[in-house]
Amino acid sequence: MKINDVILRTVTKIVVFIILTFGVYLFLSGHNTPGGGFIGGLVLASAFVLMYLSSDIESVQKSLPLDFKLVAAFGVLLATSTGVGSLLFDVPFLSQTFAYFDLPIFGKTELTTVTIFEAGVALAVVGVVVTIILSISEGE
Repeated sequence: MKINDVILRTVTKIVVFIILTFGVYLFLSGHNTPGGGFIGGLVLASAFVLMYLSSDIESVQKSLPLDFKLVAAFGVLLATSTGVGSLLFDVPFLSQTFAYFDLPIFGKTELTTVTIFEAGVALAVVGVVVTIILSISEGE
């Protein structure tokens, strides 16, 4: 890759914002419409991969100091804990529950345990995909 690829870096700044917004939308709409943690995680991971492709790995890691292996591990822990949490209330594994809350800006909002599970799946997918891509790039 060229050292001074101005067009790619400029377009990446805009496109990454759009991809991250779309990934969050897919994640949040997942329990009512098509989408969810897996698809949202893949879209979010593609934004991170695009950032790594448009610049060198060191500068991205300096501006985004995340260990994606830990992100994946935390995601698996979060998804598993929602299943174990249901066992603590003497209901079958991965049973879901929901409640309605009055949030200041959003008004009456439904919050579910599925959202927590999907967040774990999304974090696991982002962590694994970015780790695999970074491992492949180190092999060159």
